[in-house]
Amino acid sequence: MKKTLKLLESILLQDSTSGHERALGEWLLDNLDAPHKTLMEVGDGTVNLLLSWGTPKLVYCTHMDTVPPYIPPVFDEHCVRGRGSCDAKGQLVALYAACKELERKGKTDFGLLVLSGEETGSWGAKAFARTPFKAPYLVIGEPTENHPVSASKGTKSFAVRFKGKAFHSGYPQYGVSAVNLFVDFVNRLRNKKFPEDEMLGETTWNIGLLHSDNQQNILSPELWCRIYFRTTFASDAAVGEWMAAQACDSIEIAARGGDSPSLYVVPEGLEGRPVAFGSDAPHLSNFEHKIICGPGSITCAHRDDEHLDICDLEEAIAIYVNIFENL
Repeated sequence: MKKTLKLLESILLQDSTSGHERALGEWLLDNLDAPHKTLMEVGDGTVNLLLSWGTPKLVYCTHMDTVPPYIPPVFDEHCVRGRGSCDAKGQLVALYAACKELERKGKTDFGLLVLSGEETGSWGAKAFARTPFKAPYLVIGEPTENHPVSASKGTKSFAVRFKGKAFHSGYPQYGVSAVNLFVDFVNRLRNKKFPEDEMLGETTWNIGLLHSDNQQNILSPELWCRIYFRTTFASDAAVGEWMAAQACDSIEIAARGGDSPSLYVVPEGLEGRPVAFGSDAPHLSNFEHKIICGPGSITCAHRDDEHLDICDLEEAIAIYVNIFENL
């Protein structure tokens, strides 16, 4: 385990926040050992890496990019802290350790795929899906507390522009505030009840990249934002329909893509759980059967106190090995 933790420390010491992960991909190419290694350009300056032992029938997979800001690692006897420890450099190290254990046992026909751009739109996964590579099984490492995912919510992203009319704020009756248009829209969205799903529960949403640069004494002529939905089997279509119905002369709405809710394989003997987070899995059409499982909790991912318990890392390695052997 000391060797695995040393590798994790080396990986965590590298800043691979989204857009800056190329250097880590090249480092992994030089420092991870496998019979065959392929570095693939994504097309945006980042890279994917595929390690192969024989002709893979099962591919382990995770991503190398992390959300900002970069936070250097801190280790103690029971835990590792720092950006990526839980999402998803801990998973990367566990998957690689599983590959080396299978190699030690004389197994073959598996691989390890490390992708870029998961946190910003799964760009590495989308690029890999355009390759001719095919395999029956995919095992994605994400923070699931070592429980395989039974189903995950979908995602829908929209760019929204609110168009007002600038005017002196002392005389608001002569203008139209884009901020007020935005507030009215948000109130409608908060009051909208999308159908609840038996497996995935409620539909949730978040607003980001909010911008209006008017002066405090001028009604805002424009406001831009993005709205990001987590959809369910019951609400996936309804979200798109509701957003389309909000478009009018003063509100422009552009769909920015996303993916649909999905069901996943739960290996025999393990307890599956639904999750609300997204992953590269929906975009990797190269694989027929998909499993999502890994150490760490999503509740500490993307946080300043992100961390991973070492005992969970050890358990994940054993689970990954068993998944291959049982399949």
